Amino acid sequence: MKLRKLGHSGLLITPVGLGTWAIGGEGPMGWGPQDDKHSIATIRHAIESGINWIDTAAIYGFGHSEMVVAHALKDIGSTQRPYVFTKCSFVWDENMNFSHSLKAESIRKEVEDSLRRLNIDVIDLYQVHAPAWPFGSTENQGIEEAWTTLAELKEQGKVRAIGVSNFSVQQMQRAHKIEPITSLQPPYSMLMRDIEGEILPFCEQNNIGTIIYSPLHNGLLSGKMTRDRIEALHETDWRRHINPAFKEPHLTKNLELVELLKEIGGRHGRTAAETAIAWALRLPSVTGAIVGARRPDQIDGIIGALDFRLSESEVMEIESEMPESISMFQMS
Repeated sequence: MKLRKLGHSGLLITPVGLGTWAIGGEGPMGWGPQDDKHSIATIRHAIESGINWIDTAAIYGFGHSEMVVAHALKDIGSTQRPYVFTKCSFVWDENMNFSHSLKAESIRKEVEDSLRRLNIDVIDLYQVHAPAWPFGSTENQGIEEAWTTLAELKEQGKVRAIGVSNFSVQQMQRAHKIEPITSLQPPYSMLMRDIEGEILPFCEQNNIGTIIYSPLHNGLLSGKMTRDRIEALHETDWRRHINPAFKEPHLTKNLELVELLKEIGGRHGRTAAETAIAWALRLPSVTGAIVGARRPDQIDGIIGALDFRLSESEVMEIESEMPESISMFQMS
């Protein structure tokens, strides 16, 4: 397996990283109850299986995801320690009401809080989680202030590299004038392909690494999701209420696509999930894919994507059956 350089940084990452949104449990856009013991075992199994980076965020479970990551890394030696990526800009108060801030004072507090929760001295990649809230909002006047602050944190040695998440080309251009962007984290899957038009070419032209999230479209393309399972999702699982891909008129076509992924993956002894991830990694402009997991056995179903690649004819076979793309802003 060949490691990939993330943008202009010195970070060499595996093609797949572990996403920890779901292990935050309940919270804003949470995934329902989660057992921390399962989460810790999942993180450790991912590292033992060869994954060398973990992506988290302060807002996942109101800081809980970061604390679980810290617990999982506690007994791991320095030679095995993965890169730890986290994010700022979503904040909450004592009543767990969350909001969005790009203010320098807020970000400086957020980085200290994340360092404390993660129990580390430096964050490998620190990212602005979103330029505005809700997604798609034009109220993003604080980008320059936020990005200048991240550049200062890098200069101070609190973070090794700085990146952005959910930014448009125009928003990246504003930040890039101040300090080069190491990476962008956008959503990308067979069902959500917005970034192919302008964003991926811009990142490639400007040496901005791209670590895409939701290549399994929140588990829908994993091969494990059924209508019955969707109906049984916990009331606090955001997918049940917000994600249009889990509802008609999209659901039937999406589940048909999953059957094709199972068939193609089966030709190689791979899972539908590994096939979906391989599709997302087919483009040279995609540096890595963030894949979430909640149990150790789920790692076994995705780890083959570290080195599995589809043939050109298989890519064409998949793309001939892909439904209309859902805009990321339909997910907000």
